[in-house]
Amino acid sequence: MHKPAARIARLLGATLFVSLFNLALPAHAQNAAPPPGATPAGDGTFLLTIFLKHDESKTLPQINQQLKEQGYFKQFPPPGVEVVSWYVMMGIGQVVTLRVPADRLREVNRAIESTAWGGYRTEFYPTYDYKAAAQKPREEMNK
Repeated sequence: MHKPAARIARLLGATLFVSLFNLALPAHAQNAAPPPGATPAGDGTFLLTIFLKHDESKTLPQINQQLKEQGYFKQFPPPGVEVVSWYVMMGIGQVVTLRVPADRLREVNRAIESTAWGGYRTEFYPTYDYKAAAQKPREEMNK
């Protein structure tokens, strides 16, 4: 077998193995009860992860000055929107996860548009807490 063909065959074999392994997991895993402190489904909120990517053509003091002038530190996050986590990702910028009432999504978006653009490039990802669901099949496999 030629090297590219062998590589494709190994890739297909690995894909098949992963697919079969996933089929073997219990079907109820995603229906696990939320962990303590997690927001249950149906409470009218969702998690929103925002990547605030630094503008690398500017120094950090320049970025912070621009954000200050645009009112970022006063307007983001809007009052009543919970910060679940806020990390610095070296080489990228900041990653913020918010718990947002569904009817306030536009307000969060406008706060970013009017105060963060220029200092950051932004990406938005609606997310959900999967930790308990991911841990359950692992715990069952280790019994």
